[in-house]
Amino acid sequence: MTLRRILVGACALLVTFTAAACGSDDAPSEPLPDASTLIQDAAAATRDIESTHFTIEVNGTIPGLAVHSLDGDLTRSGEAQGTGTLEQAGQLVEVSFVLVDDTLYLKGPTGGYQKIPAALSSSIYDPSAVLDPERGVAKLLTSLRDPRTEGTDELDGVATYKVSGDLAEDVLAGVVPGVNTGAEVTFWLRADDEPLPVRATAVLNDDASVDITLSDVNKPVTVEPPA
Repeated sequence: MTLRRILVGACALLVTFTAAACGSDDAPSEPLPDASTLIQDAAAATRDIESTHFTIEVNGTIPGLAVHSLDGDLTRSGEAQGTGTLEQAGQLVEVSFVLVDDTLYLKGPTGGYQKIPAALSSSIYDPSAVLDPERGVAKLLTSLRDPRTEGTDELDGVATYKVSGDLAEDVLAGVVPGVNTGAEVTFWLRADDEPLPVRATAVLNDDASVDITLSDVNKPVTVEPPA
């Protein structure tokens, strides 16, 4: 599991939400769905995801987390590939990554891919955490405390419900290693027949937040070791 504490950065969006759909001036607004039902349905749908495109953005500084951003494709079995920005020796470095067969390969601005030893993997991030039902987005959803449905919004052409609540530090650490506090987390959940999470934002403090976005769910993804 050491290598699966690799590339993580797993997860600010802070998008302003519109109010729930409105009727006429004299008619009451349509009631919003129950937050507990929404997150349970979303968690169940997330556990069934076979693959997804994901992005992770770290805003501010989280001690012990080298990742500033990741953008790539991920399978439920834990294979991933894409690009990212890491901090090394105080400098931001653009990298390409491949995670396959429990092995991480990184390629910097120059040279080819290098196999990362297990001893160094803990300083990077493990994107496989995002779809892991025991520590990823599904776990975050089912662990959300005092959930509330705050409204509706449209993200990238997708109608969503905005659901917010609080997460304990130990749960959040599953996808954001290095956190030392709980956080207020907001999910944007699809409002159609497929209640999948579209985005999640964890606000750690006034200076740090983490954004996770999922798209192209179940689009075929093939990850192979670099040549």
